[in-house]
Amino acid sequence: MNNKSFMVLAAVLITAGCGNMTARTAAPETDLQSLPPTLIALVAPGQDVATARLLPDDNCYWYEHRGQVETTLLPLTTAEGRPICMQSQAST
Repeated sequence: MNNKSFMVLAAVLITAGCGNMTARTAAPETDLQSLPPTLIALVAPGQDVATARLLPDDNCYWYEHRGQVETTLLPLTTAEGRPICMQSQAST
């Protein structure tokens, strides 16, 4: 009886790893027409400009990096490695 329980547990664990591992929530992608062409020209290669968005917290552009395990927001950078941010409009 103990052997049968072990076999059932092993079958459940093996089939549990066969599920779809894609993200179940997708953030809305930014329309490329909404990003200025000058901004797109600054972006270093290898970054997903289609998911770029301006975050109000730091006034910088971030994009979604989709890795094998998780999707992470990373700063959109230039070829020199500098983050691409908008100048804040300070009212004096």
